[in-house]
Amino acid sequence: MDSPRAILHLDMDAFYASVEQRDDPRLRGRPVIVGGHPRRGVVLAASYEVRPSGVRSAMPMARALKLAPQAVVVPPRFEAYAQASEQVFGIFERYTPLVEPLSLDEAFLDVTGSRSLFGPPAGVATRIRADIARELSLPCSAGIAAVKFVAKIASDLAKPDGQRQVRAEETRAFLAPLPVARLWGVGPKLEADLRTLGLHTVGDVARADAGLLADRFGDAGRHLVQLARGQDERPVVPDRQAKSIGAEDTFEEDTESDDVLRRALHAQALRVGRRLRRAGLRARTVQLKLKLADFTLLTRRRTLEAATDDGQRLYREAAELLGRTPLPQPVRLTGVSAQELCEGDSQLRLFERDVRADRLNAALDAIAARFGQGAVGPADIAPVETAEGPDDEARRRAGAARFDVDR
Repeated sequence: MDSPRAILHLDMDAFYASVEQRDDPRLRGRPVIVGGHPRRGVVLAASYEVRPSGVRSAMPMARALKLAPQAVVVPPRFEAYAQASEQVFGIFERYTPLVEPLSLDEAFLDVTGSRSLFGPPAGVATRIRADIARELSLPCSAGIAAVKFVAKIASDLAKPDGQRQVRAEETRAFLAPLPVARLWGVGPKLEADLRTLGLHTVGDVARADAGLLADRFGDAGRHLVQLARGQDERPVVPDRQAKSIGAEDTFEEDTESDDVLRRALHAQALRVGRRLRRAGLRARTVQLKLKLADFTLLTRRRTLEAATDDGQRLYREAAELLGRTPLPQPVRLTGVSAQELCEGDSQLRLFERDVRADRLNAALDAIAARFGQGAVGPADIAPVETAEGPDDEARRRAGAARFDVDR
């Protein structure tokens, strides 16, 4: 009989805040909030010292400061976070090529095939966390299980700076006492609906009739029963198999300036192009995203004649889509995403490739790898003020989007 899969969920603890505390000894042991603009900004990270006050990531800064007036607020430094993230993922990839990034600081790893080299999965998690602590002086928590869903819950329960293993035969017993809100996809409304049916814990859902829940909630009901029983067959999907790659920014002030919008789109398209090349992918479709002052969301898409990983090409298409889109209000957010991705070497005829662009991008990537992404770039791209402060090259490199909170 085959051994069960070995899935790790690795999650850096209060990542941005931990990087700040590592780099500034004065912040160690103190309640730290990484955030920005008090009116429109949100909490990007909250150290464990400030969490007893009720401060959490993605909370509006105004509310966080009321809850924790004693907190030390530091502006985000995306250059530092992007660099630390690259180092963290470099450590992950020492142990398996099957790494599925969820964000800059979180990933699933399939180490099923790594056991012959590195030993039992719990030992692999211990080694990875030790490497991160020794080399980067950052805390990391880990969950180990046979399925992704359980590994994620295990790492949550292991925080901060711990790890927890749930063996395959222990899965249902581990899940049973947890509240139904722990199930993926269960928000406040669905939780209330489940409770009216007498389903208060994951174990209650696991014992429920899947057909009855499917009648009540559709496919979601049947899926909840499967999760509650520890059935989650989804594989770990490496980044190169992503369905789309995008970048977006929220402006410090809503804008109607065509120049500002185009500069933002240019920077976003270039960082999407870099991420495509890094993943060995090309895109057949470009999507423009615009959020207006009243939070109306507009999207426009265009399919290309030939797939591309060239940021300049992505920008030209996005700019043309912008020019054809009426804007009845100022714009709050812009974004560019690459969709319908394919492998970079997938049977593209030579005349479909812009060889000159390929060579230029290769040279720019080499310069960036040695001297940093800000070493060279188009003259029209200057920092654009966003809701958390000046746009930052590290965020462009990482493709990390700003949080955006309704007023």
